[in-house]
Amino acid sequence: MVGAGLSGIGAACRLTTAFPSKSIAILEARASSGGTWDLFRYPGVRSDSDMFTLGYSFRPWETSTSIAPGASILEYVRETASAYGVDRMIRYGHRVVSADWSSETSLWTIEVIRGADGPVTFTCSFLFICSGYYRYDEGYSPVFPGQESFAGQIIHPQHWPDDFDASGKRIVVIGSGATAVTLVPALASTAEHVTMLQRSPGYVAVLPDTDDGFDTLVARRVPRRLAAVVSRWKGIARALLSYQISRRSPEKMKSILRHQVTKRLPEGYDVDRHFQPKYNPWDERLCIVPNGDLFKAIRSGSADVATDTIVTLTPSGVRLASGTELAADVIVTATGLNLLLFGGMNLSVDGAPVDPSQKVTYQGMMLADVPNLAFAIGYTNASWTLKIDLVVHYVARILRHLDRSRHTTVTPIAPADVGELRPLIDLTSGYIRRGIDQMPKQGGHAPWRLHQNYPRDVRMFRLSRLLGNGLRFSGRSTVSRSTKPERLAAP
Repeated sequence: MVGAGLSGIGAACRLTTAFPSKSIAILEARASSGGTWDLFRYPGVRSDSDMFTLGYSFRPWETSTSIAPGASILEYVRETASAYGVDRMIRYGHRVVSADWSSETSLWTIEVIRGADGPVTFTCSFLFICSGYYRYDEGYSPVFPGQESFAGQIIHPQHWPDDFDASGKRIVVIGSGATAVTLVPALASTAEHVTMLQRSPGYVAVLPDTDDGFDTLVARRVPRRLAAVVSRWKGIARALLSYQISRRSPEKMKSILRHQVTKRLPEGYDVDRHFQPKYNPWDERLCIVPNGDLFKAIRSGSADVATDTIVTLTPSGVRLASGTELAADVIVTATGLNLLLFGGMNLSVDGAPVDPSQKVTYQGMMLADVPNLAFAIGYTNASWTLKIDLVVHYVARILRHLDRSRHTTVTPIAPADVGELRPLIDLTSGYIRRGIDQMPKQGGHAPWRLHQNYPRDVRMFRLSRLLGNGLRFSGRSTVSRSTKPERLAAP
């Protein structure tokens, strides 16, 4: 397994419990576990979906805080790893640079750089990549005209300094996405003033950051595990309803979101300019504003929004196309991520390079013609972990069938006509547009198409047949393997 973040830890817990006799190693390039939740340390960092669905189904989130701070999520991930003994399987400082499949031996050979020790090689019968799809060591940082003349500090949220103090500072946050709307109210609590500078607005949705009372009521009346299931499905239903309304009646969702914003802003505020995007809801991911904290900061006067384009940075701030100059001691470039598929590793099959961008995906988790490999990419319209959980379940089904049938190899084989090819990720966000050329494709029909619909995917991942459904099992093992699965339960 590659990656010891939210996805990798959850996958390892499930697979080690289901297959206790299998040998599993988790290769992590960084010096610590937690992935995103260990990397991002900027003020206010938090979940962008409710924790009842972002948390693990086998170890439910148990506090009343549904939009949780990053530190709490990191603690939860690490506690889960410890509870299942997964923390002992992690090899830190192991950056995978290449993986080559051998049809002769039915093994992957993994080349790893291990710090100052240089390269080391691993072999495995199945490779599961849980490294996400963005670059950890470098965020997207465009170079602005006049940047070298700015006398203050420029910070990218992906590399937030531990000793930063916002007290008394004038701060300009460049961006309009989830990071920007999180940073602005957090910084505004101590800074002299914070301005969110955006080229164009994005959609924001207001949600409470704690249980609305329903989950507490359910927890009092039914067993704990059943209560967790109910809370989880409530979150799933809410997210799915929002997405379906957005796709089928975009004007209605625009009206709902606009009403949420307008009633929380000062009377006469220019909502059209600053909070009315030109695209439809869910063409880009909605930004969550827990308890309307961004709007509270705007009403208090400690923060504002400027919608304009940058002409140049000056020694004392940012000059805009309108002629306005925003005074700044600090500029935060919340300008997004850089995509990096599979942690940047090079794939090959029998020595022949594999270009993922030229491959169609099987159920959004395997590459056509690439044996014994799966990867974990979550939902764009719901909690990331919901999709990861289904992917891991399907991987377990595949491994179980390999054991029972004594086959050594499973390969997705695409039909001659998979339908119209489209990008794997269907958002139009800037970071997706910048890196979409390196992403694999999806087809026009199942199992080569993604639905972004959890109930539908539950049927496909859990109930669809393995044989005759796009997978080819081949090779024969002479080794007898255990086939009895173990039930996953919290220790």
